Amino acid sequence: MSYHSVVCVKQVPDTANVTADAMREDGTVNRAALPTIFNPEDLHALEMALTVRDRYGGTVTAISMGPPMAADVLRDCVYRGADRAILLTDRRAAASDTLATSYILSRAIRTLGQYDFVFCGRQAIDGDTAQVGPQTAEKLGIPQVTYLEEFIELKDRTARIRRNVGNGWEVVEVQLPVLISVLDTAAEPRPPAAKRVMKYKHARARAELEAAVKAGLPDATNGERDSEIERRAEPLRARGLMLDQWDLDDIRADLAWCGLAGSPTKVHRVQAIVLTKEGYTEIPPTEEGVRRLIRELVVDHTLG
Repeated sequence: MSYHSVVCVKQVPDTANVTADAMREDGTVNRAALPTIFNPEDLHALEMALTVRDRYGGTVTAISMGPPMAADVLRDCVYRGADRAILLTDRRAAASDTLATSYILSRAIRTLGQYDFVFCGRQAIDGDTAQVGPQTAEKLGIPQVTYLEEFIELKDRTARIRRNVGNGWEVVEVQLPVLISVLDTAAEPRPPAAKRVMKYKHARARAELEAAVKAGLPDATNGERDSEIERRAEPLRARGLMLDQWDLDDIRADLAWCGLAGSPTKVHRVQAIVLTKEGYTEIPPTEEGVRRLIRELVVDHTLG
């Protein structure tokens, strides 16, 4: 018996290198101003999917929703062993909150057809909500297991999983299909395989070819650009180097549930915190020291 695992991965801003341009005035993230990385916990989710395939047989499909540059993390998935990679990109999906994102991902997973596991990282470092995974499971109508630390066993259609519960752990059994969110304390992600990097480093999504042709032929007509895109795509396709690409029409998404229109989350206020005090104040671990600290925080309006 073999199993089909779907992994939801995300390209995220590198929060270790945040600049003053990281936020727009409307409260949304200015992703173009930040370097991007593979969301860390999604790497562990990918490793879990690959582990299931290696132990029990099957296939692994990686899906990433985002702009064309999100193809970078999909190539990384293929380097590490994913059998298929799908870029889900559409301007109409821009500004999607967790509700809209989970709806779009659920439509993409349904479009794939049969699946047994959906793996995702516990949360993304750009939002830290941990909501997309559980919301996707609800929209798919399947059980979910959160905070996976170890995949113990799989027998037929029943999986045994150890999950973290904060002050300990528990082992649960669940029937397939199931969505599982993975912690960064799960198995260490395998590195990219050198042979796969050499084979797939030139793999491209159509959106990447479109961007390259537009930049290289700024004065060309639409017809000329389409011809050039097809000319570049044909040899890639023949070598199995075209990444799959879907838009909202391909997954038959209801546009009322996508993008800004389908996102009820509203940003009330974005506030920049500027730390101006230099040096440090040593507070003695006494009741008087704590009272003095509280008085200082109140005077500085840090509290109250």
